[in-house]
Amino acid sequence: MQPKTKSPYFDLQAGFGNTKHMGGMKATKELLASCYLEKGSRVLEIGCGVGFTSCHIAKTYGCRVVGIDNREEMVAWSRDRAKRNGLSNKTEFIVADAGKLPFKANSFDAVISESVLAFVKHKGKAVKECVRVAKPGGYVALNECYWVKAPPPELMKYLSHLYGPGWEYLVPSKWLKLFKGAGLKQVKAKTFKVSTTSQMISEIQRLDARESLKMLSGFFSRIASPLGRRYMKEAMSAPRSIYKIFEYTGYGIYVGRK
Repeated sequence: MQPKTKSPYFDLQAGFGNTKHMGGMKATKELLASCYLEKGSRVLEIGCGVGFTSCHIAKTYGCRVVGIDNREEMVAWSRDRAKRNGLSNKTEFIVADAGKLPFKANSFDAVISESVLAFVKHKGKAVKECVRVAKPGGYVALNECYWVKAPPPELMKYLSHLYGPGWEYLVPSKWLKLFKGAGLKQVKAKTFKVSTTSQMISEIQRLDARESLKMLSGFFSRIASPLGRRYMKEAMSAPRSIYKIFEYTGYGIYVGRK
């Protein structure tokens, strides 16, 4: 799920079918391993994006997966992926908001999210919603970026404009505080660093040839639109420090049990 802001960044991603998170598939596997999924487990993914992780869970673990996103285009991408992979009977994708989940309490064995809640304004409320819909004994697990060291002021200013209101990379201790405050137990965190090269490779590996071509086609189509031209104009104003962003950021895997 990506927040609806005045910035064209998230709208462009939804348009050409692109989502990403720090650590790529390595981080996803670490996240899922922390939830001890079993065949038949019911899993909720908050911010399903193009459906990569939801489909991976359904295929690899044999789980029933519900993915939510607040953009119709992302939900359409996810449904298409599930259909192409023969997973429509194990997955469901709907438009919903992380701050007000449309599910009954105690519904899921695991609730996961990858690089989403950092962009949600009321993070504590979203975490509490994750806990509410998790079953007793179930897991809540997040992969979120954090600042390894203080970024230059111009980089913070640029990212704040790019991502819009609500965006904030919390340090690990703050995520753990939110988890404990929401009633989770056995709370723990692992932190990781990535390099520019490893991150690029992880993102490329997620896509097959068909998806790569479709995404490129969608990208060039969107870039030619007024929204795309606005984004490119803003991107040209990015500070040089944006190219060294992995010097300042890492990601954390945060897990708690209800």
